Amino acid sequence: MDYLRKSEDRGRANFGWLDSKHSFSFGDYYDPAHMGISALRVINDDTVAPAAGFDTHGHRDMEIITYVTEGALEHLDTLGNSFVVEAGEVQRMTAGTGIKHSEYNHSKQDPVKFLQIWIQPNERDLEPGYEQSRIEQVGPLTPLVTPNGEAGSLTVHQAASLSRLRLQAGEQHELNTSRTGYLHVISGSAEIGDKPFIAGDAISLKSSALKVVATGNFEALWFDLP
Repeated sequence: MDYLRKSEDRGRANFGWLDSKHSFSFGDYYDPAHMGISALRVINDDTVAPAAGFDTHGHRDMEIITYVTEGALEHLDTLGNSFVVEAGEVQRMTAGTGIKHSEYNHSKQDPVKFLQIWIQPNERDLEPGYEQSRIEQVGPLTPLVTPNGEAGSLTVHQAASLSRLRLQAGEQHELNTSRTGYLHVISGSAEIGDKPFIAGDAISLKSSALKVVATGNFEALWFDLP
């Protein structure tokens, strides 16, 4: 293991309506030891209160991926997109030359939980774009976002891929990369390299294999990065 990030060590911002845990430096949280991995710059684990959300704000020159884990998220942007992203769905927004959007909890009773992920693109000043999909799990490891949209995945302007790993308790899977890999646990528990991992934990490795043994029903995101 080249890098270990435990859930309880992440940065945190709690504004009442928003409880956000930052795997890497973000906003008022700054730690030079945690600035991202390769092209992966942000993973925020966000919980938004009922009927609350982010007012219209702008981004540019970033690939922004949202993966909703509980509830539903309303999205509205300056491209004219107006969608609800439900639990299990993935969204990709290319900020490029500039885009503004808002994000609100679709429910007035229940919180929404999602991961917001930023990947640095391989080009600046791209044309802004938007994609959203529910991608069914096929086998333990299913591509969600890839450079070429393989197997029905969304696309990203970077030589990077994002896949969802799902295992039942007792199952195991070996992850391999010839580049930089990063695994972020969403839910459940596993033993990875003889160490216990729970929701919010993450590890990174370079040019090697990683055996994941689920000790409970397990879900994680696997990044294969340049």
